[in-house]
Amino acid sequence: MDHLPLNDIPMLVSSINFLLRDEEFDNLDQICNCFDVEREQIDALLASQGFAYDEVQNRVR
Repeated sequence: MDHLPLNDIPMLVSSINFLLRDEEFDNLDQICNCFDVEREQIDALLASQGFAYDEVQNRVR
């Protein structure tokens, strides 16, 4: 994956959860750093559709 699908929130959620589950990323901050996206931007995009990153479960819900 070379970029995050920022224009498609359901795909963004799926991509983040995939990267957390199956790749070498331990948390959302690492994903943001790798893809050069601000964490605040991701949080706002997720919140706009009722999603949020759960740090305890390490996934977007």
